[in-house]
Amino acid sequence: MHSSEDIAALQKELEGKGVKYCVGAYVDIHGVPKGKVVPISHLRQMACGSERYTGYALDGLGQAPNDDELSSIPDLDGVIQLPWEPAIAWMPADNAFQGKPYALNTRVTLKNQLAEAAAMGYGMHLGIECEIFLLRRLADGALAVADPEDREIKPCYDIRHFVNSFSWLDKVASAINRLGWDLYSFDHEDANGQFEFDFNYADALTTCDRLVFFRFMARHFAQEEGLLATMMPKPFADKTGNGAHFNMSFYELESGRNLFACDPQDDPRGIGLTALGYHFIGGILKHGRALCAAFAPTVNSYKRLVRRGAMHNYSWAPVFNSYGSNNRTNSVRVPAGGGRCESRNADGAVNPYLAAALALAAGLEGIREKLDPGAPNEDNLYALSEETRAARGIQFLPQTLQEAIAAFAADPLVEKTLGKALRDEFIQYKSREWEAYHLAVSKWEIDRYASMF
Repeated sequence: MHSSEDIAALQKELEGKGVKYCVGAYVDIHGVPKGKVVPISHLRQMACGSERYTGYALDGLGQAPNDDELSSIPDLDGVIQLPWEPAIAWMPADNAFQGKPYALNTRVTLKNQLAEAAAMGYGMHLGIECEIFLLRRLADGALAVADPEDREIKPCYDIRHFVNSFSWLDKVASAINRLGWDLYSFDHEDANGQFEFDFNYADALTTCDRLVFFRFMARHFAQEEGLLATMMPKPFADKTGNGAHFNMSFYELESGRNLFACDPQDDPRGIGLTALGYHFIGGILKHGRALCAAFAPTVNSYKRLVRRGAMHNYSWAPVFNSYGSNNRTNSVRVPAGGGRCESRNADGAVNPYLAAALALAAGLEGIREKLDPGAPNEDNLYALSEETRAARGIQFLPQTLQEAIAAFAADPLVEKTLGKALRDEFIQYKSREWEAYHLAVSKWEIDRYASMF
């Protein structure tokens, strides 16, 4: 909690920087930011929960029309002055209900899980790799790559097409660095029109806040260019999809020491993880099929999680609930040097708070129960025979949103972590999404069947 003096000092600082308005941005169940805007003179009232919301008007906040309103409580430690509009200050926010943290708010859920980890002496570091397409809309509403010259079959790391999109890239990269996120790399990714921004990891809550703002900011800068930036998981059937890989590690709260890191020579499996790190992975794999619904939460997500599909080459996306070293055919990878693990089935549609809360809960269970993930898989799992895969006990990840929802609903850890109300809300919304998709008649069906029968 911030004192009245702290709030007054922050208000004066923001006014000195030209801020006129403040928004406390909480998210709905999809991770989409919502909020009201107040004049800077009302910052103190907003910080005390003055802004009230009808939860029934939003997806996944679980209210009926007759319920009392929710309020939003901004996190004053996370203020961002909009890089393109300095008159507005953005603050990540939680929801409260009748003066208490609201259990159906996913940011609140993540904070609860971080408190569980803290009680065991652990903090969680998280880095999220942001893959994103820069596109244009055609007259008929279809999407096309923004740079018409970007047509190669293998455009990954292409410099020419990177430079062709430099105006938008520079706006996003410059803003990331002005915000202090420490951008250390960005490039043209594997698909035409696709780019990746990698900025430094932080504590899990901060990184989730940053992903929500990144999506908002990248889209805005694209609109300035007359374009669309999207982290939609799979905009094109014949191109690589957008991952949002979760790179996770634990640190010791007292010292900040990375508790997953060791010299690979001191690791019997040779990839640079401590026993604690392997137990964490054991928990992730135990609940991997259920976690997939949170990491890959849309119908479109499962068109990314394929070995090849309509593409010329392998997709790079995980299809197996497995782990290995620096091997991208596993859903959980330990990058070169160790010290962290990467969940690769997370995609650009992820609600980061929800996914991080469930991943953390699964990892903590793995640590408590000392779960062993077994030997790392080092070969190309895409090419593995079904007999070999079955002999190793490697399961497929869900192949549709419907299958993922079923796994999510069946796993007791989900309700234990989220509570029954939030669990049921997610299942309800995602089941409706699947049903709406399943009932829609697509162009593919018209093209295939209309003249056949």
